[in-house]
Amino acid sequence: MDQKKIYRPNVAIIVLSAEYPKTKDVFIAERSDLTDIWQFPQGGIDEGESPEEALFRELEEEIGTRDVKILCEYPEWVSYDFPMHIAKKMKPYAGQTQRYYLVQLSETAEINIETQIPEFSDYKFVDYSELSAYTAHFKHAVYEKVLNYFKEEGYF
Repeated sequence: MDQKKIYRPNVAIIVLSAEYPKTKDVFIAERSDLTDIWQFPQGGIDEGESPEEALFRELEEEIGTRDVKILCEYPEWVSYDFPMHIAKKMKPYAGQTQRYYLVQLSETAEINIETQIPEFSDYKFVDYSELSAYTAHFKHAVYEKVLNYFKEEGYF
């Protein structure tokens, strides 16, 4: 009997620097629990919470600021499966279904990854064309799909 996979509702945020559009630098952060694994801020959507509400909550929890402007939202949910070693820890979820947003930091935004429950050990801004060199292999297809959409929309 084939069991239906369960995906965790999640929001993911591609954060552009305050210098955008002069530069196309994107925020990525190194996970504190995995060495040399970089990703965008992201997190689960709580029951009764909209994806947009989750976006601002997750930004504050993970990078210490809500001081962003939403530029664009990917028009559909994007799902991916966890690798087996992660899926074992995330039961009953087989992966995540995510809503992606493209946001820009305001000039007054202050990033602080030393939050109440730190999820990241380091962060940096990299040109969007270099992102695949840093991100987890199992997220490459999703990141590429979403970034290509934002590129087609004229943001990159």
